[in-house]
Amino acid sequence: MRTADFDFDLPEDRIALRPAQPRDSARLLIVRDAGLEDRIISDLSDYLEPGDALVFNDTRVIPARLSGVRERVGPEGQTLALPVEATLHHRDTPDIWSAFMKPGKRLKVGDRIRFGSEAGGACLLGRLHATVEAKGDDGLVTLRFDLAGPMLDEAIRDVGVMPLPPYIAAKRPEDDRDRSDYQTVFAEHDGSVAAPTAGLHFTPALLEAVRARGVSTHAVTLHVGAGTFLPVKAENTADHRMHSEWGEVSAETAAALNAVHAAGGRIVCVGTTSLRLLESATGEDGIVRPFHGDTAIFITPGYRFRAADVLMTNFHLPKSTLFMLVSAFAGLETMKAAYGHAVAQGYRFYSYGDGSLLFRST
Repeated sequence: MRTADFDFDLPEDRIALRPAQPRDSARLLIVRDAGLEDRIISDLSDYLEPGDALVFNDTRVIPARLSGVRERVGPEGQTLALPVEATLHHRDTPDIWSAFMKPGKRLKVGDRIRFGSEAGGACLLGRLHATVEAKGDDGLVTLRFDLAGPMLDEAIRDVGVMPLPPYIAAKRPEDDRDRSDYQTVFAEHDGSVAAPTAGLHFTPALLEAVRARGVSTHAVTLHVGAGTFLPVKAENTADHRMHSEWGEVSAETAAALNAVHAAGGRIVCVGTTSLRLLESATGEDGIVRPFHGDTAIFITPGYRFRAADVLMTNFHLPKSTLFMLVSAFAGLETMKAAYGHAVAQGYRFYSYGDGSLLFRST
């Protein structure tokens, strides 16, 4: 399909810069073949049935945006310094991360990067250095840090800031509120550089209401990479390459979800991240299997869903891989109508915006 098929008009003032307070007071657009319905997030349990399973992503966002200086020895022995910014994407080994760098084109293999604020030659926010190990054709730069494992994790926490999406970061700086606002109540395992944003709507009270309805809750882990923010530049969707992300579905969770389907219940995915991971873990026979590793699944209209029956998700960017995914799930024309309705009715878009509940198109 053409990438242009997934375009739509979105006024700038529809982009949310802060989440709703409380979280479950955000709006919720119900999208079904029968039509659209305007509700709020706290009404979610009204659309679930006893025996359903709610699946959320328990990844934790790390402060993955790092500012630093590239240091290179010049032809006359002088030190050439260049300000750089890294957005970590995927952890390859205990001491190696792939990252999107600005300005990436001016970096060379062997360059040394010094991250952190400097004054009088001393690093005030921690000491963190890395070497450029490789540069990929996909815009990723491989960084080997001087620290590894938990020591590297601690240093990243010291020097990094929360990696707000570009459409928010362009309008305001990251602040202390984002350290909590951009984290779900499920967050447990460090590793994401972007929040699983549908999960941002949940509160303990909403979880209690869901469980009181007779709905079971289950966790999977997908460490969301910075590639989720990249635009689709290819004119044809078949030519777009997804960046891989690491995920895990435990044997216990896989067995529980298979039992839900066997009993006639539905799998309700909280966010496109949990959906993509579950679809990666599920065979053509519809059986969810334990999963541990990378996935680069790219879902567009025509995809046959194997695991997910219902999807709770935020409103996504025009021509993005996520709008392609929801169009595959609920139908392209249905989603264009839903997004048109959301714009007209003043719904708030993107990471801190409102939510939608999509029932798989029949």
